[in-house]
Amino acid sequence: MDIIWLLLQSAWVSVLTAVAAGLISGASSASLIALINTAIEQGTPRSLILPFVGLALLALFTGAVSQFLLIDLAQDSVYQLRMRLSQRILSSPLRQLEALGPSKLLAVLTKDVQSISDSVFVLPFLCVDVAVICGCLIHLGILSSWGVAIVIAFFGVTIALVQILITAAYRYIALTRKEVDRLFKNFRGITEGTKELKLNTLRQQRFMDEDLKTNAATVRDYNKTAFKLAALSTGSGQLSFFTLIGIMLFGVPQIVPDIRPVLPAYILTLTYVISYIEGLLRRLPNLLSANVSIRKVTEMGLTLSRQAEISSPGTHNHASSWQTLKLEGVVHIYRSEETDSTFTVGPIDLTVKANELIFIVGGNGSGKSTLAKLITGLYIPNAGRLLLDGEPIVDSNREWYRQLFSTVFSDYYLFERLITTEETTIDSTAQTYLEKLQLEKKVSIQNGQLSTTALSQGQRKRLALLAAYLENRSIYLFDEWAADQDPTFREVFYTQLLGELIARGKTVIVISHDDHYFHIADRIIKLDYGQIEMAR
Repeated sequence: MDIIWLLLQSAWVSVLTAVAAGLISGASSASLIALINTAIEQGTPRSLILPFVGLALLALFTGAVSQFLLIDLAQDSVYQLRMRLSQRILSSPLRQLEALGPSKLLAVLTKDVQSISDSVFVLPFLCVDVAVICGCLIHLGILSSWGVAIVIAFFGVTIALVQILITAAYRYIALTRKEVDRLFKNFRGITEGTKELKLNTLRQQRFMDEDLKTNAATVRDYNKTAFKLAALSTGSGQLSFFTLIGIMLFGVPQIVPDIRPVLPAYILTLTYVISYIEGLLRRLPNLLSANVSIRKVTEMGLTLSRQAEISSPGTHNHASSWQTLKLEGVVHIYRSEETDSTFTVGPIDLTVKANELIFIVGGNGSGKSTLAKLITGLYIPNAGRLLLDGEPIVDSNREWYRQLFSTVFSDYYLFERLITTEETTIDSTAQTYLEKLQLEKKVSIQNGQLSTTALSQGQRKRLALLAAYLENRSIYLFDEWAADQDPTFREVFYTQLLGELIARGKTVIVISHDDHYFHIADRIIKLDYGQIEMAR
């Protein structure tokens, strides 16, 4: 089981201790059955009271120890899994994450990790179930070697039958998991495309009927089949038990007459052990689902780590006193596997000087945002290189290089926590910017936290600008920042805020369509279909 391997990787000593405690608990429970059989045969002598109480307490104590240890281990393992996977996402190239898409990443971080978390609670009970079953078989073997041979053989046939059904169920659970990625994508369509769906009834109908309904129905049908097969395996196990009881009652005594004296003990023991067998069979679907999720998480983790970036910010003395940033023959290629097509941005030759205000302009799809991601180091060039004061930006210093930038991209994410290099004055500094951005009546700041981000799109962008100001980096990049602002504040942005950044010695790169303000730029870089068409 993959879930066992996950726990062993976390802390194998504690896992073995927990398993041993579970086995002792199960063995104690099995010994209680043997003691009960002995007591019945001997007329319930008082001498067996202390052993009975001792075994009961031992079973209770070791069972609790096993459960507590495995619960702690399971939760620690899930925590480590969440953190490790999150770190791998952060260390993966942006282009790779964009290719995977948020739906797949979200499905792994939510459904798969939660499935693993839910399933680990059955492991302590699983250990006890196995121990009780093994202990009872040993007890039956002591009573009659022929009888236990028949029981084991029957169990072997039953397990083989159940395994066939479980394997089929596992296949459908795996198919379900593949469909879940698409289901999360459709859920994002509902949450993020609500306005478009409400405004277009035909789109809403087709989305519901042809996309979401079809996808959800496939998940439903796969789940139905998987859990029906699992239920059938449980029912088969129960039927097999009663068949075994019938064989032991009516068939075996005819073949092995010597078993008649111990037959009541056999029936009592088998009746006791059946509840543990049923429990084992009921928990198997959860374990199968967890195995599928673990393999999905592992697969995603390996996919992400295959091209993991080196995370070593390092320290360079010239981080805030650089003079020139050059792009030499930089190329970025978009490849679409679905349409088997490519789009190339570059080769780009560009020099950015410190304390310069640059506008990047061009039509939609001309490559402006891609160029911005290349400049900031978020995209690794397919060809060419970046140089900062003549020093090439490579894997070993790319993370450090990115720390030069504060950005507000068009698809920005607004965090509630503010970060600044002057932690002691963050609230007062942020309050000053709030007033400048005319947000002091909407938002308050306490201990570096925004009171709310539930604002209009334009106001949220102002908060993103506030966060960028507080970071106090050397280079600022704004991707269509003014697009959601009213005319008055748009003018404030271009004529006041950008000038203040330049006055502070910052370098500012602005992606913009606002040709009314092009005259304030030191230089304008115009892109057309991935190429620099004009620079002035």
